[in-house]
Amino acid sequence: MDTRHNRLSVLMFPWLAHEPKDSHSIQLVELHLPSLPELPPHYHTTKGLPPHLMSTLKTALDMVAPSFSNIIKTLKPDLLIYDFLQPWAQEIASAHTIPAVLFFCAGAVTCSFVFHIYLNSVSHNFPFPSIYLTEYQGVKFKGYLEPTANGVKDINRYVDCINRSSGIILIKSFLEFEGKYIDYLSVLTGKRVVPVGTLVADPSEEEEGGNIVEWLDKKDHASTVFVSFGTEYFLSKEEREAVAYGLEHSEVSFIWVVRFHREERITVEEALPKGFLGRVGERHGGSIGGFVSHCGWSSVMESVKLGFPIIAVPMHLDQPLNAKVVEEVGVGVEVKRKEDGRLDGEELAKVIREVLVGKIGDGMRRTREMTEKLENKGEEEIDEVVEELMQLAKMRTFNS
Repeated sequence: MDTRHNRLSVLMFPWLAHEPKDSHSIQLVELHLPSLPELPPHYHTTKGLPPHLMSTLKTALDMVAPSFSNIIKTLKPDLLIYDFLQPWAQEIASAHTIPAVLFFCAGAVTCSFVFHIYLNSVSHNFPFPSIYLTEYQGVKFKGYLEPTANGVKDINRYVDCINRSSGIILIKSFLEFEGKYIDYLSVLTGKRVVPVGTLVADPSEEEEGGNIVEWLDKKDHASTVFVSFGTEYFLSKEEREAVAYGLEHSEVSFIWVVRFHREERITVEEALPKGFLGRVGERHGGSIGGFVSHCGWSSVMESVKLGFPIIAVPMHLDQPLNAKVVEEVGVGVEVKRKEDGRLDGEELAKVIREVLVGKIGDGMRRTREMTEKLENKGEEEIDEVVEELMQLAKMRTFNS
């Protein structure tokens, strides 16, 4: 850190979930995963990764610890910010007297829920009754905590990362949305949890899709629903048919991002119900009035930042918990599933209509209120984060 100009050199070590973009203030550092027979280079991130290879990817990441140590030695950063699956990163930083801070890119509701389960072995006494999992969701969720890679369970990686964080934990959220869950996570972990905001950049005209936005803005207000289930979830045939049924029978305009796994050799026409595109082909136009979302946390933050109510269709992982928060705060409505957990196309159509044209749509002022609060706060959270990190780096300089 250059204390004369209050500059801080920070090394960020994220989980392998996305490809970062370069910028004038960010220098990308290559960290090569080992070549394994079952993990070719195109599977070195979670993008398009088959579920059965997730543990292999975690093992491969553990194997680069020596290379990461060399990066620390070379760059000599003032601070390390690390993700929740590589607790050994903090050990390496500590060996070089570098403070390390955990950053959660998931919401506080999920982080506190998981730590609560770890401490209490059960979830039924979670102190917030609006947050719960149905029976089929609970079985799936428990399965996400059990996988083992390199002899270490995911839940133990998660807890070790929390315990080793230097005094504070950063989390992608904001107090108006998750205040009580941020506070509860602080109580559970014994560390101050500092929200960093939504981390959603303001859209620019240069961004991809700008022409679509410009076109939509010329259409009727809030008459179209945008449909996307994220970049890492691929709908099954049954799920595609249910979504198609819901969209068709909602009788509203829509834009649906249909994705397939890289190994699926199929066209959009083949993937959707017979005659679907012909029946809805003329149904287009209108500005976005709602977001049919899987409720991945980044998607939730984007919706709140941009002011779009959410039609919540959670699929797995933290998404069912995120959907409960969305509904609790009042920025969306969850689509209820059938008793066996299958997606209900009729229910999807009903909720879409209610949000876009019905009473719920008229009453979704909470979404706009949240957006206005974020606009009024500006960079308040980031300013606090910068101050916290500066203090950690100063303590390191003082102690050394």
